Amino acid sequence: MSTDWNALTWLNPPRSAHADPEGLHVTTGHETDFWQKTYYGFHHDSGHFLHLARKGEFTVETRFSGHYETLYDQAGLMVRHDENNWLKCGIEFTDGFCHLSTVVTVDGSSDWSAFALEGISGALDIRVSRLEDAMFVQYRVQPAGPWRMARLAYFPPELEKLNVGVMACSPQRAGFKVVFHHFTVSDPVSRDIH
Repeated sequence: MSTDWNALTWLNPPRSAHADPEGLHVTTGHETDFWQKTYYGFHHDSGHFLHLARKGEFTVETRFSGHYETLYDQAGLMVRHDENNWLKCGIEFTDGFCHLSTVVTVDGSSDWSAFALEGISGALDIRVSRLEDAMFVQYRVQPAGPWRMARLAYFPPELEKLNVGVMACSPQRAGFKVVFHHFTVSDPVSRDIH
């Protein structure tokens, strides 16, 4: 599947990024992250986010693979209204394993949910559907496998103007490498969560 990466815009461009037939290759900058306040007390809005504008209900999807080595290396999707209201989801490296991670930030406070994806190798597919006041996060480890639910999260329905796209961060270092093999945005693919 071909993606026109040039049609998207960077928030916080990475150290390097280039597209080829395999996808978009991204190398992160130094100590980049998205997080607001909760538990840690800090405000980070320096992660790399390549996006386009979208209103209303939608499904956004990507397939990506990375070289996870250092605590909190992360990549996946982001849906963002502003610095204080956003969602990011994908793989995050913590406790020695790749985790399926989702952070939802509303009114300037972040939360974090994660579960281990032990033994994962190769690419992961992830998608987010905005459905009224909810963000529905799904993933699949094998392209031929079933979509599985990771999270159903509240997101303020009055926040209509959003940016959607791919994100990558490396809070403890520079040089995390990830490839986004494709990226798509469409009307909601389904309202069924079972």
